Amino acid sequence: MSANPFLGVCFHWLGGLASGSFYVPYRGVKKWAWEVYWLVGGFFSWIIAPWILASINTNDLLEVIRSAPASALGQSYFWGAMWGLGGLTFGLTMRYLGMSLGMAMALGYCATFGTLMPPIFHGEFASKVLHTTSGQVILIGLLVCLLGIAVAGMAGISKEREMSEEQKKATIKEFNFLKGVLVATFSGIMSASFSYGLDAASPIAAISRSHGTREIWTGLPKLCVVLMGGFTSNFIWCVLLNVRNRTGYQYFSSRVRRTLSRPKNETILETAVDAPSEEMVKHAPETRADHHSRVPMLGNYFFSALAGITWYLQFFFYTMGETQMGNYKFSSWTLHMASIIIFSSLWGIALKEWKGASSFTKALLGLGLFMLVFSTIIVGFANYLAAKP
Repeated sequence: MSANPFLGVCFHWLGGLASGSFYVPYRGVKKWAWEVYWLVGGFFSWIIAPWILASINTNDLLEVIRSAPASALGQSYFWGAMWGLGGLTFGLTMRYLGMSLGMAMALGYCATFGTLMPPIFHGEFASKVLHTTSGQVILIGLLVCLLGIAVAGMAGISKEREMSEEQKKATIKEFNFLKGVLVATFSGIMSASFSYGLDAASPIAAISRSHGTREIWTGLPKLCVVLMGGFTSNFIWCVLLNVRNRTGYQYFSSRVRRTLSRPKNETILETAVDAPSEEMVKHAPETRADHHSRVPMLGNYFFSALAGITWYLQFFFYTMGETQMGNYKFSSWTLHMASIIIFSSLWGIALKEWKGASSFTKALLGLGLFMLVFSTIIVGFANYLAAKP
């Protein structure tokens, strides 16, 4: 199947829509701690959905995984786990820099490193990127994406400045620019590990192709391995929180046994690819209720599962889009990051996050979104140039 970059851009937009939307079902979860609904959703994100959809759409999945080189399996699993660990500092970034500046910095690093490190690692940066027209246009698209992230971040900062002093203090209680820059750098680079994991898993896609799997589905077996690594780090952290906060019973009990008192500034494990709108970040299912309060167990499992499957769909469509990018599949990461911010920002608008902001602030947000959309068109055009005979 020949590459179709513009179809690939559409797939990446769908992936961005899934990533920007996955938090919405979590708003239906009631009286569960974060670590409970995150891990339940995670089982569907990182284990159930990847294996079921790969089993349906690819040939000989288990045999493909078994015959993959140990180096490809080990590296893709390792980078998946490192991507999960990057989430430990993503929350700190928000704490020290605020939602808008912190997310903009982390996403900027994530977009840059996730796009450029694979060709650098393979020694192809000069030959594929610097010395080709397509590669140079991709760099322009990445630059426009980063500028779009910066402008969207400026819009968020402008909105925060328009808050009352009391609101500002509630938003950024521990502002520390130096600490914030350091943790944003670490978090953004570590969050880009997902891109490294997918690149390391390329031999798995090649083996799946040799087993007769259609090109568009060959990336699905890669996700099974990379997400297993992500599951490992998330599972360990959530279980540790279950133990510390005594919330493990919530998986099985339809009664609230105790009022949960969260530790101050507790770290939750979310990375730059889990970047929802501010309004969705503020929402957290509450466990505060009397001891006789019933927990809607069926509803909680349903909404957590729906959120988890929606989260997985971002990379389901990502791998589909990647197959349409020809020799420049590394540019998929730029498309993905831009799409995430576009749709999470649109959800923020829909949820009235920007209600009451000044015209200047809204104009900045509109400009940022325009630049992000434009960046995806530039990258798609670059891949079109590369695909021309």
